[in-house]
Amino acid sequence: MTGNNTPVFFIRDPIKFPDFIHSQKKDPRTNLNNATAAWDFWGLTPESTHQVTILMSDRGTPDGYRFMNGYSSHTFRWTNKQGEAFWVKFHFKSRQGIKNFTAEQAAEKLVDPDYATRDLVNALDAGQTVEWDLKVQVIPEKDGYNYKWNLFDVTKVVPQGDYPLIPVGRLVLNKAPDNYFAEVEQVAYSPGHLVPGIEPSLDKMLQGRLFSYPDTHRHRLGTNYEQIPINCPYRAQTNNVNRDGPMRVDKNGGNYLLIQELVPTMNLTLWVSTIPTPSLLTLKPDMNLTE
Repeated sequence: MTGNNTPVFFIRDPIKFPDFIHSQKKDPRTNLNNATAAWDFWGLTPESTHQVTILMSDRGTPDGYRFMNGYSSHTFRWTNKQGEAFWVKFHFKSRQGIKNFTAEQAAEKLVDPDYATRDLVNALDAGQTVEWDLKVQVIPEKDGYNYKWNLFDVTKVVPQGDYPLIPVGRLVLNKAPDNYFAEVEQVAYSPGHLVPGIEPSLDKMLQGRLFSYPDTHRHRLGTNYEQIPINCPYRAQTNNVNRDGPMRVDKNGGNYLLIQELVPTMNLTLWVSTIPTPSLLTLKPDMNLTE
């Protein structure tokens, strides 16, 4: 999923995403941070007020990665075997507690931009685990359509007094990457990577991210980014005749799958073209295909 350490976001309309991102970048002429550009965008985007108030509070400067919560921000749709649907928001609650810097403390940390990463790596290398409790808010589908405000507006929260948090599981980080570039820089997360039973909602920002994240991966990591080991299925292997393209990192499909490779493990029933009419031929593991 796409998440933040805040439960809301600056915008609700994905058409504003490029403008928002550009407002946070450095000045194109001076290559310096430009607070005017950021505040110009926020001032002209009233729905950003909720997120800006969080960002400018102590919550906007957490004391490293270990002491912050995580949120899906977006609303997702869950379905069960009975065909019932629910709107769901994810919450990852830090088991280390919450620690934030004051403005003065945050200013002191400007001299050490690697502070948060160093704190996390040192804790993991010392044998500590970093953990978050996963909890969800679950809203019946019909109730969500009739909620007092738009459930699919990522600039708003759903009060826990209306829908309390339900414990689901735990996220445990127990080791640092062996190679940061291979295992972090090349990761290709996308909210479109969903398992059966979890679906996107009507959230416009989520819908935009379903497209934009994979599209970014294609130009950032190459057309074949899903073959990079950190992005591959752990156990399953895809066998097809797709091949070529930039940044191919596997065997490129090899040769076309030969019948001889399948025969030892399965029986194949094939149409054999004969004259005057086709017939069925069943291949069994003990058959000699050269005969």
